[in-house]
Amino acid sequence: MKEADHVEGFAPEVLWVTHGGSEKLTERLAIRPTSEVIVGTMYAQWIESYRDLPILINQWANVVRWEKATRPFLRTMEFLWQEGHTAHATAAQAREETLRMLDVYEDFARNVAAVPVYKGVKSANERFPGAVETYSIEALMPDGKALQSATSHDLGQNFAKAYDITFADADQAIKHVYTTSWGMSWRMLGAVIMVHGDDRGLKIPPKLAPIEAVFVPIVRGGDDRPVAKAKELADKLRAAGRRVKVDDRDQSPGWKYAEWEMRGVPLRVEIGPKDLESGSVMLVRRDKNKGEEGGKVAVAFDALESAIAQQLDDIHAAMLGAAERFLLGRTFAVNGRDEFFARCENRDGMIDIAWCGRAECEAEVKAQTGATTRNTRPLKPGDAICTACGEAAAVRAYFAQSY
Repeated sequence: MKEADHVEGFAPEVLWVTHGGSEKLTERLAIRPTSEVIVGTMYAQWIESYRDLPILINQWANVVRWEKATRPFLRTMEFLWQEGHTAHATAAQAREETLRMLDVYEDFARNVAAVPVYKGVKSANERFPGAVETYSIEALMPDGKALQSATSHDLGQNFAKAYDITFADADQAIKHVYTTSWGMSWRMLGAVIMVHGDDRGLKIPPKLAPIEAVFVPIVRGGDDRPVAKAKELADKLRAAGRRVKVDDRDQSPGWKYAEWEMRGVPLRVEIGPKDLESGSVMLVRRDKNKGEEGGKVAVAFDALESAIAQQLDDIHAAMLGAAERFLLGRTFAVNGRDEFFARCENRDGMIDIAWCGRAECEAEVKAQTGATTRNTRPLKPGDAICTACGEAAAVRAYFAQSY
């Protein structure tokens, strides 16, 4: 009752508990789909004065939502996410925090996950229930569907008033705080798998990889010297802060190559008897295909640390570059209504149009094509008419089918 708008917006996804064992509960329980209720209740107790602000909470938590059609990582009934909740004295401070976190998420997507995204404002229809404004980063998957990869919400005073979160300001007036919330879930891992993976398995961006490089010693005729040298080199790399592993299992080198390629380790370090004689190892990049230029290079023992650092930087740049080329190649600025509806229906990618911003227009597009707005941004010079319906344009919007 305190947060009717919020509950109404989440109603289709709320999972209710009606029985405990065989006993029917006198009052059903809702398993939380997000944490505003918990946080709002506690902020009302914690915050008394402007000196308590801003209050900034970040947490990792599991939440549960009723998903009729589940997909691993993308839509699951229970999922893990990182979520933040903040409270501020003014609307401007809350909006600043909302936009700051949106930038943090964009930076992470590009510079850690190597997933390029479009950043913008959600439409009113796609806005987080109870928010004043919702911002998102949106990625494009290889099948032409968009993936909302993170969101940041300016909640205004809506939750503060619902939970009576007030503070005594410097002028002694009692005021309601302004709150924000923001989050990124393990859906981002699904994006990494789909954007970068290939028929051989995963390709993990170096900054995300639990193992940056794996040593595969090549043992012939019982000569264990390559194993000993691999461990020596790995110890030096670990001391330099690198995440490396030596695979000394009793399996053939070819079996190990395939295993670590499937797991997506960015670099493989091959070392055999001939390499010991030449004082070098062979570095093999996971992001390159067999025989592709630059995919395999010999590196001297004493140059290994710097070579791995450079190769990992190059791998990130190459993975991000490939993903950016795909995103840009599947983004279409469209002016004609017929082309717009056809591209949305065909799942061609991100369809960029001048848009009126009306809920009725978005509903019609969704009914005919399955596509919705992903996010919006300011109009360009010359934008005047909505491509979808012919009304006056208010924003530019990316439309796409989505997960």
